[in-house]
Amino acid sequence: MSAEATNPSTPVPVVPTAATAAVAPASARRKSRPRIDLRRLGRAALLGPTARDRLPDAIGHVVEAHRAHHPDADIEPLRRAYVLAESSHRGQMRKSGEPYITHPLAVTLILAELGAETTTLTASLLHDTVEDTEVTLDQVREQFGEEVRYLVDGVTKLEKVDYGAAAEPETFRKMLVATGSDVRVMSIKLADRLHNMRTLGVMRREKQERIAGVTRDVLIPLAERLGVQALKTELEDLVFAILHPEEYEHTRELIAENAARTADPLAVVAEEMRGVLREAGISAEVLIRPRHFVSVHRVARKRGQLRGADFGRLLVLVGEDADCYGVLGELHTCMTPVVSEFKDFIAVPKFNLYQSLHTAVARPDGQVVEVLIRTHQMHKVAEAGVVALGNPYASGTDATATDASADGPGAEDPVDGERADPTRPGWLSRLLEWQQAAPDPDTFWSTLREDLAQDREITVFRPDGGTLGLPEGASCVDAAYGQYGEDAHACIGARVNGRLATLSTVLKDGDTVELLMGQDPASEPSREWLEHAHTPAARIAIQRWLTTHPGGGTPADEPAGYRADADFRERRGHESGPGGRPQGADVRTDRPGAAVRLAGCCTPVPPDEITGFPVRGGVVTVHRVECVAVAHMKSRGRTEIGVRWGESTACRVTLVAESFGRRGLLADLTEAIALAGGDIVSATVEPPSEQRVRHTYTLQLPDAAGLPSLMRAMRDVPGVYDVSRTQNQTPAPRLP
Repeated sequence: MSAEATNPSTPVPVVPTAATAAVAPASARRKSRPRIDLRRLGRAALLGPTARDRLPDAIGHVVEAHRAHHPDADIEPLRRAYVLAESSHRGQMRKSGEPYITHPLAVTLILAELGAETTTLTASLLHDTVEDTEVTLDQVREQFGEEVRYLVDGVTKLEKVDYGAAAEPETFRKMLVATGSDVRVMSIKLADRLHNMRTLGVMRREKQERIAGVTRDVLIPLAERLGVQALKTELEDLVFAILHPEEYEHTRELIAENAARTADPLAVVAEEMRGVLREAGISAEVLIRPRHFVSVHRVARKRGQLRGADFGRLLVLVGEDADCYGVLGELHTCMTPVVSEFKDFIAVPKFNLYQSLHTAVARPDGQVVEVLIRTHQMHKVAEAGVVALGNPYASGTDATATDASADGPGAEDPVDGERADPTRPGWLSRLLEWQQAAPDPDTFWSTLREDLAQDREITVFRPDGGTLGLPEGASCVDAAYGQYGEDAHACIGARVNGRLATLSTVLKDGDTVELLMGQDPASEPSREWLEHAHTPAARIAIQRWLTTHPGGGTPADEPAGYRADADFRERRGHESGPGGRPQGADVRTDRPGAAVRLAGCCTPVPPDEITGFPVRGGVVTVHRVECVAVAHMKSRGRTEIGVRWGESTACRVTLVAESFGRRGLLADLTEAIALAGGDIVSATVEPPSEQRVRHTYTLQLPDAAGLPSLMRAMRDVPGVYDVSRTQNQTPAPRLP
């Protein structure tokens, strides 16, 4: 990085950070397959005398790591890139006192150990040449091809970005667009930041804290979203050591104390698992995965006193996806599973490409051992994320072995537009959509910062079996914009796990969400949706609409569609009797001469089974036999009077329609009622609550047989989700 290219008169010794002094966990002494180790690089050798066609000794360790992942890789581009980088940086020194070439070498080794392909490694060796030396992008293109030039140019632009609070939003947006066009650019940047963080001890304390803060707020979340866990976890530990030295030291002591113990519950359970899987005939590796410092710190804060099993997890590696579930079945059969800890990220991968089965088993002493089950390929992607994808722009088998000097498919003028990348994580794809939709750079920047601060994601299911990845705390508003984009302006409600829900409903991991869409092309979002929107896609879409429609957006206290139109007011004037209660019906009673009134609480219609009760004035009220008022009056000893329907089939009935808000809904409902042959005697609309409104209609029908079809017609009106006949849900009031 250019800020470290100096020419001091005397070398400055390297001052290691606290992270480099960590005590090795006990698992380091156990036999296990070594995980990716990013800390083994020491001071690299200078070029030294070597034949032109021979590989310089200084990059031997890079080539060794590279060929461990890509045995057939052409290393000639690496040799030529190193020669150019070393000669260009010659005489430049890092603030640590080392020759500057040690920095691009270290960055390249980090990427090589993660499995990056040759093109990425070539660009990594050259990533500071254009900024810090006389080398030009044209020279890079001439010697190494368009792909390498493109990557070097992208990283050079990243170097000029200030990620802090004073960052220029437009610059940052352009940088992320470049990153979105090729994820390898950010991969190189993350490895660059990791090496700089490792050697941060030579800087002033204030600068250490500033760089660590930026790393925490921006680059670590980006590493998480790109799935590069190996980089993310080490960056977290280095930031932890700088920003929280006391807590870091306490955590280091806890790890050291655990390492000194002779008994290790993780080793015991690992051996038991090996035996179980061996007997089941499943070929698998069972490894102990020590937690990194930040993870131990988090567990300590959550659980208090730590026990041996809390310092690590068990990792089971198998060959095929199906074997993962076979392992899970055996462990749950032969050991005591903690069912609440089970998560299936194979069937439903995380947003950053991560796949694995998570479970836990309990020991007799009460300790809980967490277990990860995945294939070797899943493990590679879990550690390296997008770096493990190779060159996502090359076709077929060339994806992981692209010759850096060749103009591959991705080299076709990549600057002129976004390149198709089928393997790019969904979050990065969405990021490109946000920046296009954001009304201004400041909105994009603030929204992105909010999104980066959300480090947990949930998965919800659509009725068609598809999935949506959303941040923890997301609502149905977020699901709507995640699925439909700006068409979600027409969303009128949702069903969550089969039950009707408001758009403000907060979703949980594993929920099934069916979004109910209105048919009105002029639908508009409500201003209150912003209060429930957590994703950039939702917030930017709503804000963009409000910006382009000044004064628009349905207020929270007046959902669209609930303004009484002239047609509705005309019909409302037809009320008869107090409160619009029907005063008569063709009902015969066993009490001759008595006046008959249909009860407003249940409004019976033929051929409902009915009963009657006398009230003051010699009037008989008629109820449906299942009405709750009937049971109440019987319990009070009221006398029942026999009643029956007469010959006329005309009836009066009260219906309740429940709906979501949209413009013009009342007009559509009254039109549907009229077309079905109903006449509105009275109607009321309750004040809206969370975009839901309850309508009550008393209707006169010429024939009770038409009631089912009328109710169906009302349900078919967009926005209406239920229509029912009135029925008291609480005991009737005390009668005289």
